Amino acid sequence: MTYIEHMKTTLSEKNELMPQLDDQLCFAVYAAAHAFQHAYKPLLSHLGLTYPQYLVMMVLWEHGTISVKAIGQRLGLDSGTLSPLLKRLETAGYINRRRATEDERRVEVTLTRKGEAVREDARDIARSIAVKTGCSQEDGKALLDKLNGLRAELLSTDKA
Repeated sequence: MTYIEHMKTTLSEKNELMPQLDDQLCFAVYAAAHAFQHAYKPLLSHLGLTYPQYLVMMVLWEHGTISVKAIGQRLGLDSGTLSPLLKRLETAGYINRRRATEDERRVEVTLTRKGEAVREDARDIARSIAVKTGCSQEDGKALLDKLNGLRAELLSTDKA
C-alpha cells in the first residue's frame, strides 16, 4: 500500500477531514530530524560545534576549498543562515574565508589546521549515531535511499 493509499484509508476509516499529526509523514521526518540533532548535541559539544556547523565542516572535509555559494547549495541553506555559521567557525579558528583572486565576488572557504585536526576527533561521531539508531547497516542504507528519493521527489515537484 502506498502512503497516499494509506492516508486515504486512514481518513475514510476515521471519517475525518484532516489527518492526525501522527499520521503525517512530514511530522515523522521532522520529529526524527529533531531527535537526530538532540543525539548529536553531546557528541559535538566537546568539539565546540553545533549540528549545522558540523554539517558545514563535513562539506569542507569532503571538498576542501569550496565557495560559500556551493556550501549553501550542498546544504540547502541561504546566505542569511550560512554567513553567521561561517563567521562563528572562522572566529573559532576552524576555517578561513577569502575572496577568489579570479572573481572577487566569489568567497572561498578553506579549512585551517585546527579545522583539519578536529576531523580526527569527529570520526567516530557518525558511527556513534548509527549505533544509537538501532538500525542494521542494511536498514540504514535502505532508509537513506528512501529519504534521498523522497527529497528528490519533493524538490522535483517544486520545479514542475
